[in-house]
Amino acid sequence: MDRITHFINDTVEFYQWSLTIADKRVEKWPLMESPLPTLAISSLYLLFLWLGPKFMQHREPFQLRKTLIFYNFSMVVLNFYICKELFLGSRAAGYSYRCQPVNYSNDMNEVRIASALWWYYISKGVEYLDTVFFILRKKFNQVSFLHVYHHCTMFLLWWIGIKWVAGGQSLFGAHINAAIHVLMYLYYGLAAFGPKIQKFLWWKKYLTIVQMVQFHVTIGHAAHSLYIGCNFPHWMHWALIGYAITFIILFANFYYQTYRRHQPCREASPRGTKAVANGVSMTTNGLHKMEVMKNGRKLKKGKPKHE
Repeated sequence: MDRITHFINDTVEFYQWSLTIADKRVEKWPLMESPLPTLAISSLYLLFLWLGPKFMQHREPFQLRKTLIFYNFSMVVLNFYICKELFLGSRAAGYSYRCQPVNYSNDMNEVRIASALWWYYISKGVEYLDTVFFILRKKFNQVSFLHVYHHCTMFLLWWIGIKWVAGGQSLFGAHINAAIHVLMYLYYGLAAFGPKIQKFLWWKKYLTIVQMVQFHVTIGHAAHSLYIGCNFPHWMHWALIGYAITFIILFANFYYQTYRRHQPCREASPRGTKAVANGVSMTTNGLHKMEVMKNGRKLKKGKPKHE
């Protein structure tokens, strides 16, 4: 018991000390004064992961076509804004992509970059809605370990990033990821229009490849910064490298399971029957009647609920 008490006290003391070196510019920004709101939102997310499927178990799936179109295109706009602000702010501030320490001054361009990174952190909280929509549409197979791991950890870790390093080297990964999310949510937004549009969306496979390339580039950038001794917290670089490796493993497994393992079966299916949904499997996005085969006969399930 004494060990537990000492551990808790040491942790509290370390956190209080860490606040003395936190970024003073962001401490009064929404959700940034304390980690509790971020932890509370993430806890509610995990609670919904447990209760949501139970709630939907004996209910018909919601269609949510209009909601999905609005949500996905809103995320396109948000990520484009973040990408644009980071690009213009870093150019105006004369950032180096090789090594850029954090500038904690109130310079207009530095605050602009910090603000864009804060919006990037907020976007990771908004992305929890991806999972909510999957569950309400009864796409339970989409809520994989990769999906939950990605969404939950990004929101939590970027609170740390904004609290202590809202600028400098933090810009690199956020900039690339925001650009990829513009394409990703554009894809999902178009897919939400239904089968007439889905048959033209042949590029989902390449989105997954681009995401894996992103993690390799991020590791290379962090390793280069460590090699040249860049004046940026080294423990953050090492943590980023370890984190990116987990994504490479998980995304590689997803790519194999989706595009390689059952490739002959998919190639034999009629063109246009591949469907798309926010990012994990080849299901039909829940936007029309679902049909299953039993003893050679088609059985139609009930229509999904409308909004």
